[in-house]
Amino acid sequence: MGQAAERMRRFVFIFLAASGSAARSADIPPPVGETIVDPDARFEILFTRSAPIRGGLTEGPAAAPDGTIFFSDIPNGEDPGMILKFDPKTGKTTVFVEDSRKSNGLLFDREGRLWACEGASFGGRCLARYNASTGERVVVVDRFEGKAFNSPNDLCIDREGRIYFTDPRYVGDEPRDLEHQAVYLLDSDGKLDEFTHEVRKPNGIAVSRDGKWLYVAEHDNEGAKSGGNTPAAQGDMRIYAFPLARNGRRAGARRTVWDFRRGKGCDGMTVDREGNLYLTVRDPASPGVLVLASTGKQLAFLPTGPKDQKVTAEQPAVGLPSNVEFGRGEESDRLYVTVDTSLYRIRLKVPGR
Repeated sequence: MGQAAERMRRFVFIFLAASGSAARSADIPPPVGETIVDPDARFEILFTRSAPIRGGLTEGPAAAPDGTIFFSDIPNGEDPGMILKFDPKTGKTTVFVEDSRKSNGLLFDREGRLWACEGASFGGRCLARYNASTGERVVVVDRFEGKAFNSPNDLCIDREGRIYFTDPRYVGDEPRDLEHQAVYLLDSDGKLDEFTHEVRKPNGIAVSRDGKWLYVAEHDNEGAKSGGNTPAAQGDMRIYAFPLARNGRRAGARRTVWDFRRGKGCDGMTVDREGNLYLTVRDPASPGVLVLASTGKQLAFLPTGPKDQKVTAEQPAVGLPSNVEFGRGEESDRLYVTVDTSLYRIRLKVPGR
């Protein structure tokens, strides 16, 4: 075991479990949108990283069949990252995998298996699958047409067990083999196809409740030179909806559900039982979860940090959400959100399942 993994092991049972106590900050506005959330509802902080490691963020909350919440902790540099799990019954966070190979988005399938998008920057650069009981890992796909993925980021699964995942490049110095930063479709028979590259830098992804649309976040933070070492002007920050055919393939032209204009855009996303879309907005001007109807109408906003933050090298932004997921069972009306290096939760009026 390397020094980084050993350091991670030493901290793993040191956790902040503040279940039942709201995150208190006079700088964070209350939520709005009474059809979705009670105005008195507040986020709870369930876990905050205490490891002596540099940078990164928590990501990819995923609800297991037993209601536990698995999520990624992604540090910068050579630290391997971890997959952690929070137990709503005990309020404790423990380790599932010490070396996650920079896992990002996570999701459970109907068989109770955990799927993970492993990213670049010393990561696995693949779509992997775990046995949730034993921790056994299998690499399912790590390249398209013989070329290594850029950095698999996020995923969703439709009713037929087909997996859609995004493959942008935000970090990492590994050479890029693929021309596009695309969205891929892994069919239930194992066939891998490019779903679309009509999104310059795809990030979060979700299937609509009725299975007729695939939502994809365009988070082009470096414009045409995305994935390179030279900064460029910010590109599009939008949410697209692609129509789906019965075979899971694209069935027509995309439509724009939401345009963030010149603000920062969405990272991860999910949908609730009524088909509403929950978008994690990483904008220091107004960080939080934006809730939209499938038509694109705004229904609610759940702030996760202060508004109008002045960001500098000495004062980075705080309260930036990265991904979102609903709990299961008695927790189906709880929205779990990874924020900075923490895990949050809030009770809503609309369940996810």
